[in-house]
Amino acid sequence: MGKIVGVSFRRCGKIYKFDSGELEIYRGDWVVAETVRGLELGQVMYDKVKQEGSEEEKELTVLNRKATTEDFKFMEKNHFKAAEAFRVGLEKIRKHGLPMKLVDVEYTLDENKIVFYFSADGRVDFRALVRDLAAIFRKRIELHQIGVRDVAKMLGGIGPCGRTVCCATFLTNFNPVSIRMAKEQNLSLNPVKISGACGRLMCCLRYEHDQYRDLAGDLPEIDASVTLDEGVGRVVDLNIPKQTALIEMPSKARLEYEGSSFRKVGEGRYEIHKSCKPFQKKNPNNPFPG
Repeated sequence: MGKIVGVSFRRCGKIYKFDSGELEIYRGDWVVAETVRGLELGQVMYDKVKQEGSEEEKELTVLNRKATTEDFKFMEKNHFKAAEAFRVGLEKIRKHGLPMKLVDVEYTLDENKIVFYFSADGRVDFRALVRDLAAIFRKRIELHQIGVRDVAKMLGGIGPCGRTVCCATFLTNFNPVSIRMAKEQNLSLNPVKISGACGRLMCCLRYEHDQYRDLAGDLPEIDASVTLDEGVGRVVDLNIPKQTALIEMPSKARLEYEGSSFRKVGEGRYEIHKSCKPFQKKNPNNPFPG
């Protein structure tokens, strides 16, 4: 029985589904496939047995063949040709005075098409540029405008953590990231500290977001009022991983309670169960000492 295989044509690139047909294909194999851009060389990232009767699987393109030594030699030559095309592309962009930054150039395996990737702040009229490039290379020319996150993925780099950026290491897709994720994790909202090499919010803000939301379920919100035997206090800080909340009393004393100690009695109002005791009084200048 045939398989459904996921093929990536770039390092950490998007994974596309194909039908293996009669080929014996396994994860890690290199294959040649027909895409909208032409013949391309890619690596199989996963394989699974086809499910009978699946409409989605009936529409998949069948792989052409397994990659051969000649395919790799041909692709290596194309890399050198792409470097020359990149140089020519830069020269022509300067000649036309276009407000765009050339990022990468790719040849398809069959050499029928050259794809130029660029970034720009807005729309760019590159029709004259395409005509110039087509006249030089005598091949089909495509120009693709990409966003800043895709630029970082293609070029790579070092993130604020000191490691290679995630998008160029293992992320195959970009998931939405919002400033709310940073807020819910009690992170600094300083753009410099939560932005990646691309200038956008760091992808890693999403990694622990679901866990933080689950852990914060039993905790009161910041500024909520809490009734204790000593009086009514206010929630001034949360330690979500530790599952505790810090309450400031009118006397400025600070008490730390576990999330299970709180019982909601109204909108923004809580009370502490009688049997629950605080961990210890806190120094206002160091609410969560190590």
